[in-house]
Amino acid sequence: MKMTYSISEVAKKLDLTVYTLRYYDKEGLMPFIERTTSGTRLFKDSDIDFLKIIQCLKMTGMPIKDIRDFIEWCSEGDATLKQRSDMFNERKASVEAQMEELRKTMEVIEHKCDYYRMALEAGTEQIHKVNNIGSRMTN
Repeated sequence: MKMTYSISEVAKKLDLTVYTLRYYDKEGLMPFIERTTSGTRLFKDSDIDFLKIIQCLKMTGMPIKDIRDFIEWCSEGDATLKQRSDMFNERKASVEAQMEELRKTMEVIEHKCDYYRMALEAGTEQIHKVNNIGSRMTN
């Protein structure tokens, strides 16, 4: 017999709140979850793996509606392979663009870390004014 998990165990495994999992269920993101006759959700390992994909898509900024479409496509089987592939390729491009923006942000932050490290070592920001005549890159 397969092991099942309670909603609180799954929340802990995925570092989510029980509230978030209930919200996902209410939004139709977990049609695959079995329930006992009293309505208690029973999660299998395969459900947890699917929730990890949902969590991943959510982290990319994908709207719940689009995640719901993806879940629907999964239930439709091979007829929707193209849509699912296209969706993940779009997500990949979106994440790559986010990573590029973060890389640019990190360059600025690293520059400012160096700026302040040098100023602290010298005991003054004047070190930058001496080395970079006319520079406006102070604080």
